[in-house]
Amino acid sequence: MRKGYVQVYTGNGKGKTTAALGLALRAAGAGQKVFIAQFIKARKCSEHKALERFSDLITLKQFGKGFILKRKPSAFDIKAAQGGINEIRSAICSGDFDVVILDEANVAAYHKLISIDCLLSLIEAKHRKTELVITGRYADEKVIEAADLVTEMKPVKHYVYSGIKARVGIEK
Repeated sequence: MRKGYVQVYTGNGKGKTTAALGLALRAAGAGQKVFIAQFIKARKCSEHKALERFSDLITLKQFGKGFILKRKPSAFDIKAAQGGINEIRSAICSGDFDVVILDEANVAAYHKLISIDCLLSLIEAKHRKTELVITGRYADEKVIEAADLVTEMKPVKHYVYSGIKARVGIEK
């Protein structure tokens, strides 16, 4: 039986969620089952439409009420994030999923929607064959230490700073 590892995609650069969704697509292409839990995010994006085509292999759940970059998290945000923990824990521990992705979990922990201890307990509890992917900027040092693979996305140049807005099919 193969061993599942813990991967973290962090940093201020573009591509953390995109990399995780690429891994989900690769796993589904190999016939593996994937569970994606999205923290923070609440709206449907183009990737959701694509993932629906793999609904027999990919399960996507959102446990967020919207971006919190320019506002303080509300009790509603905290409740949404914490409301998914039991379902996420079940997906991680059951062995029913080959890959579990916790999208924006680092951001959720940074903003105290979930605790670092909660995130670490999910890592510790994962089934031995489950690959766990945690995305989002602000990865805590303890999460980095617990991971087997850490990739930091670093911005070098980005057209958003020239006033280019998010485009359908590319950024959203």
